[in-house]
Amino acid sequence: MKSIAISGSVRQNVGKRDAKELRYEGKVPAVLYGGKEQTHLSVSAADLKPVLYTPEVVFVELDIEGKKTRAIVQEAQFHPLTDQIRHVDFLELFDDKEVSMHIPIKLTGTSPGVKMGGKLVQKLRKLRVKALPGNMPQEVEVPMESLEVGKSFRVEQVQLTNAKVLNNADDTIVSVVMSRALRQAEQEAAKAAKGAKK
Repeated sequence: MKSIAISGSVRQNVGKRDAKELRYEGKVPAVLYGGKEQTHLSVSAADLKPVLYTPEVVFVELDIEGKKTRAIVQEAQFHPLTDQIRHVDFLELFDDKEVSMHIPIKLTGTSPGVKMGGKLVQKLRKLRVKALPGNMPQEVEVPMESLEVGKSFRVEQVQLTNAKVLNNADDTIVSVVMSRALRQAEQEAAKAAKGAKK
């Protein structure tokens, strides 16, 4: 799993005014929880960008005034108009404690249904996966080789080692549906076959 190092400073005052001043300085108020005690801190908004604005899943190596902690971003709040990062919740990681994260889905191989002219419809882009930090996959691979027209790949078909998918088992991840062009071609072929029989 990819890791990004971020430095943080402990916040002495935890109030709205203090938070406003921090944002003005290009910093983001944050909280680290999951361990023995909560830590209120501030981190640079620029440092958070490679963590938040990426489709990849990343662990954060937090350095809070010399104390190093491994964490993940559990939640980030953005300003509704400016999209500025307003607050971040970090969850501390422990090697022996499972966490759940949203992991991106990667479609692999080629679907025979798509080759035939079917249309690929991907319903889910990420899956919620629970695992120990060391077993957390970077992505969940979904093989496409068996997807004919009219077939789907569901959550229950996902195979992971030492990790569990928390989504509903019968949720569809991806399916191949009949495209308009393929339907038209089939109708025309059927018409032609009927005409040939006469």
